[in-house]
Amino acid sequence: MPKRKQASEEDGNESSSSDVSVVDVSFEFYDPNPKVDFHAIKRLLTQLMQRDAEHLYCNELTELILSQPKVGTTIKTDGIESDPYALFTVLNMHLHHENVSIKAIANYLLQVTEKHDQAFHNTLKELFSQSEAHVGLVLCERLVNMPVQVLPPMYTMLADEVKWANADGEPYQFMHLLFISRVYHLSEEEESALANSASTRRSRADANSGKKHKKERPAEAEIVRPTDGIYSFHPEDDIVMKSAIHSVTYPFISPLPPLVQENRARDTFGLDVRGRLMLLPGGGETLRELGTRMSEIFGSG
Repeated sequence: MPKRKQASEEDGNESSSSDVSVVDVSFEFYDPNPKVDFHAIKRLLTQLMQRDAEHLYCNELTELILSQPKVGTTIKTDGIESDPYALFTVLNMHLHHENVSIKAIANYLLQVTEKHDQAFHNTLKELFSQSEAHVGLVLCERLVNMPVQVLPPMYTMLADEVKWANADGEPYQFMHLLFISRVYHLSEEEESALANSASTRRSRADANSGKKHKKERPAEAEIVRPTDGIYSFHPEDDIVMKSAIHSVTYPFISPLPPLVQENRARDTFGLDVRGRLMLLPGGGETLRELGTRMSEIFGSG
C-alpha cells in the first residue's frame, strides 16, 4: 500500500480560456520494493552521480538500498509495480563500511574534499575513522519534472522511519548526515544565451496562439546571478546548506566524453554539471526539522 497520496495540479491563469491546460497527477509514496525497483533506482543514482557513477558501484549501492525496505521512500504514479520517479533514503556508512559501494563512495568523497576543501576533508577523515561516529549517507534524487512539494512529506517519513528503527534497536543513530547532490554552472555568456532563447520561445508562442491576452503577462521575478555562477538542480539544497557545517561544490573526477568536450570547445551550449556535498550534524530529528522548513517555504501539496 502507498504510504501516502499527494495530488499535484497545474493549470492556467484564466479558467474561462479554451487554452487552459490542467494536469492532475497522484503521487504515491512507497517503501523501496526489491522486486521491481532495482533498475529505476539505479538510473536515479546514476543521474545523481553523473559520469562518476561508473566508479561508485551503483549496482551494489542499489542492492544495499533495497536491503533496508523499511527505511526510505520512493514515489510512483501508476501503482506499486511501476517504476519510481523519486528516491529518498539514508544509509549507515559505518555499518556498511565494508560494502564495496560505501567504501568507494567514502574514498571518492575524501578525494574530492582533499582537492577542494581541506577542512571538510579533515572532518570526513576523522569521522570515517571513528567507530562511534555513525554517518548517514543521504541519497535524494528525482526526475527533473517532479515538483519540490513532494519533499516535505518524504523528509517527515524518513525521520519517522529512523525513529522507529532506533526504537527497535536498529543502527540508525546518526551523529552526522552527509548529503550528495548535484548542481550546474553557467558562464555569463551561457546565461545570456539561455535568457534570450527563453524570451524568443515565449514570443513565438504568443504569436502562434493568435490570441490577445486578457491581461498583461506578469513581470517575471528577476533571478540574481550567483557570484560563482552555480545553480542547484534541487531548490531544497538551499535549505540544507543553511544547516551544513561543511559544504563543497566540485567538478566530477571522470573526464567529459569526447563529443561533449568538442561541443563545449565550440561554444555549443551544454550544462556544466558538478557535484555538491553537504555535512550536517544530527540524525532523524535533523531530517524532521529540514522537512518542516521545506514545508513552510515550498508547501506540501
